[in-house]
Amino acid sequence: MDKKVVVDAAVVDQTKLDPVTFEVLRSIFEYASDRMSTVLQRASFSPILADMVDFSNAIYDYDCQLLSQAANCPIHLAAMKFSAEAIIRRYGLPNIFEGDVLCVNDPYQGGTHINDMTFMSPIFFEGELLGFAVSRGHWMDLGGGAAGGQAFAGTHIAGEGLRLPPVKVYERGVVRQEIVDILMNNTRTPHFVKGDLQAHVGCLRAAILEMQRAAAKYGVVTLKAAMKQLQEYTERIVRKSITDIPDGVYEGEDYADTDGFSDQPIRIRVKLIVEGSGITVDFSGTDSVVKGAINSPYANTASASLYSLQFFLAPHAPQNQGMFNPITLVIPENSWLNAKWPAPTIGCTTLTSAKITSAIWQALAKAIPERVTGSTSADCNWFVSSVVATNGATDVFSDLPAGGWGATPFSDGMNVTEDPLGNCMNMPAETAELLFPIAYEAFELRQDSGGPGRYRGGLGAIFKVRYLAEGALSMETARTLEGSPGVAGGQHSDVQRQIKIHTDGHREVIGGLDAEGNWKNPLLCAHPFSHGETFMFESTGGGGYGRPWERDPQAVLEDVLDEYVSVTAARERYGVVIDAAAMRIDETATRALRQQLAA
Repeated sequence: MDKKVVVDAAVVDQTKLDPVTFEVLRSIFEYASDRMSTVLQRASFSPILADMVDFSNAIYDYDCQLLSQAANCPIHLAAMKFSAEAIIRRYGLPNIFEGDVLCVNDPYQGGTHINDMTFMSPIFFEGELLGFAVSRGHWMDLGGGAAGGQAFAGTHIAGEGLRLPPVKVYERGVVRQEIVDILMNNTRTPHFVKGDLQAHVGCLRAAILEMQRAAAKYGVVTLKAAMKQLQEYTERIVRKSITDIPDGVYEGEDYADTDGFSDQPIRIRVKLIVEGSGITVDFSGTDSVVKGAINSPYANTASASLYSLQFFLAPHAPQNQGMFNPITLVIPENSWLNAKWPAPTIGCTTLTSAKITSAIWQALAKAIPERVTGSTSADCNWFVSSVVATNGATDVFSDLPAGGWGATPFSDGMNVTEDPLGNCMNMPAETAELLFPIAYEAFELRQDSGGPGRYRGGLGAIFKVRYLAEGALSMETARTLEGSPGVAGGQHSDVQRQIKIHTDGHREVIGGLDAEGNWKNPLLCAHPFSHGETFMFESTGGGGYGRPWERDPQAVLEDVLDEYVSVTAARERYGVVIDAAAMRIDETATRALRQQLAA
């Protein structure tokens, strides 16, 4: 019979670690999560995991409390706990064994959108449960009414693909082939699915081995004591950061342009209630659940709220459950931020979570204006397209053309950087052109797209991809009615726009505002593209910080020289008059114009 460790909880509670051991074990926990990500990226088959890094990995302790996480997708990380808890509720701890790999992607059981597959394995050492390794990855396609599940024309979760309740994919180390067959039968990309599954299993195994090594060296009691003390340490840091924010109630608001059916914006209203060392995030007053596929399940809303606050609380602290304990969430039933079956949710991570962040940051700007940035482009701009190769084979490719981040109280915003929800990479053009019948024609900075301010918002991009075969493109985006809001007097950025360039060169706006001011729904579902046609996307920049006419005129001139800002925008938005021929500031005209703007 195998030796079994039996640990008394009281002994764990009474064990105090010296600072050196504490720091060594903290590093081991973090390293184990980082190693998960290294294994997953190197072993995965699909470019969305291997190249775009759209995945997350974490380790939870024996109470299913976050212990450590890799620096992956923020929108995944806080939500993964809800999936792990759903798995444990479904099976019960006595029925989860060493070698099990369990999976769930149900948005209403801790998931976000269906494409985010969550895998979990228990971590045992000599029979004692140490915790759980959890890995979440965005899979390219799990069926549904359009490639990638982006069925924005649909109104039911069933149209978005295969929805799995908690299920064992491996049982005591043995694969359940019938589950693998179900996955393979419900995807447009079976050539990616099996390899990605094995990559997730490998990364879970890497975490298990690292934690078992630590237990063998330091003992189970010391290891478990370190887990709890580390979480308490982080909680103290976060609570101290909250006390630096003045007590009060601070409100913010943002919106999605449409749910695909409504011609009215879908609004998020948030109150941040700061009391001592705690914060309540209250979404009362937010719009009700909507018909279209942008509803957010509880786990997604919770995750977006928690990571949005951590940017300005204690991002330097060890990442664990202690970050979240001081924060209370109020998410009303039947709001579009607390979706239940059968509400569709495919746009929840990529569109809705970004609007949650923007609303929270706008509320924080009233509490700590000297620290908060303007809003980012506040969208992932996720698109997925089916393509049919010359041999008749169908494949699916995807990309995330980023926009700019908001300006800070100290500097201009970052250009073309993934929204905080993702921390992902764009698809490398070389990879895309090698795997799919497409050609990347442009990915360049978009002039005048950053929000004006004393500090300018970062720039968005112009993105072009030409089809070398028949295709059908689905995409979610927003910021097509107005750009990203600024703070402290900073102004909005430009709007986003989707364009089809026909083979004769004619440009047709297929999402957003055209030159005549006509607006088209930017939630595209299987929009057809023919061989030789080009998809063009204009992403927006971030919001500005401070009043634009207070920006250093020399900085405006530098922006003009760098082609970040046009001569016209320099005059109209910043009050800086530039002699275009000499590329020199007209001091007299600038002084007069700025006085006029300030008045």
